[in-house]
Amino acid sequence: MPKIAYAAVFVSLTLTALKGVGCVGARTGDINRVVIWHQMRPDERSILQRQIKAYMALNPGVEIVELYKETEDVRNAFVTAALTRRGPDLVYGPSDAVGIYVATKTIQPLESHFPGEFFSQFDSSGILSYQGHVYQIADKIGNHLALVYNKKYVQRPPQTDVELIEVSKRIQRQYGYVGGRPKVYGLTWNYTEPFFFIPFFTGCGGWVFQEDGVTPSLDDSAMIAALKYVRSLRDEHKIVPNESDYEIADALFKDGKAAMIINGDWSWAGYKELGIDIGVTPIPKIVSTSLWPAPMTSPKGFSLNANVGPEKLPRVLSILTFLLSEENQLETTKELKTAPTLKTLYKNPAVRSNEILQNSLVQIGYGRPMPVVPEMRAVWDAMRPGYQAVMGGASTPEESAKSMQQLALRRIKEMNE
Repeated sequence: MPKIAYAAVFVSLTLTALKGVGCVGARTGDINRVVIWHQMRPDERSILQRQIKAYMALNPGVEIVELYKETEDVRNAFVTAALTRRGPDLVYGPSDAVGIYVATKTIQPLESHFPGEFFSQFDSSGILSYQGHVYQIADKIGNHLALVYNKKYVQRPPQTDVELIEVSKRIQRQYGYVGGRPKVYGLTWNYTEPFFFIPFFTGCGGWVFQEDGVTPSLDDSAMIAALKYVRSLRDEHKIVPNESDYEIADALFKDGKAAMIINGDWSWAGYKELGIDIGVTPIPKIVSTSLWPAPMTSPKGFSLNANVGPEKLPRVLSILTFLLSEENQLETTKELKTAPTLKTLYKNPAVRSNEILQNSLVQIGYGRPMPVVPEMRAVWDAMRPGYQAVMGGASTPEESAKSMQQLALRRIKEMNE
């Protein structure tokens, strides 16, 4: 087993963690007790709970236990549990964890459990294949960033970055300043994390890996240009706050102190619940490159514990099929404005008439799938310090691009030694 199973996954984990609620599932002798681990937000979780309740009502004697864990925790704890033939029967989350699950042999291929026509129901992006096998079936695609705007301030969303800057400056002039700071910022987003930097990196022509899909590609002109670009929005154009992590950006937009925010599809329903009249549009095209920023996209779905045996398998697959059904996906789509994976739903009136969802699908079309290879974790870890150093003024874009590449290569070498 490669060292990634230990170096990147088993951080601070011990087998004593497996004694908690919900750990027993895959190895249990009770074929009618099925355990699901997930990292769903509260609004997603409430829908899951309703759907689980509906399944149990239709199938008396079946018990489905769902357990929430943070995204990092569910991945790490699942691998640790599955390696000891325990853990949940189904694990739910973003696609980027699949590479680690496959490397540790903790999930099993799905193509032998379903006929080919079952998979053909889904959009291709909802069926995650890796190393020649299907390892995840998603109920949502996207998990992506887009430009969200408050229609109180922005009636016609900007289509280019030049327009974005002009609109932001106009709004800031219109609402004035206090202590040298705008009462309403034109734009905000979490510019401290690399995931939120990717649209600008791709918009400048870059990508995280070379053509082989595993060698980092961080020390190039696109990275340097993107770092300079993001910094210029704050320091030169002054249309974003001097500091802005996720919580700050989210609060500014919710409080009406920012006209636009770059945020993910997980946030949009919450903005609408607060009564904000939002619109969603693709992140504006960068004029200097003529490229649309390409946020990373990823399905969120279910994988099957490698330890689920033949006696229990029919029940687990029955539950999985139920949760992926058209009725249940439509319920989620209507409430959360997330993109479904069943192709029939793209023709559903509730989907076709939803402006936010339609624009979200346009943004997905511009996006690029998040790599599921284990090396991606090394790239994230390598990008973060260099990116933050540029924004903090401690490093130049040229220096940081070089340090990112060196650190990524070193981390990947350590993983595979």
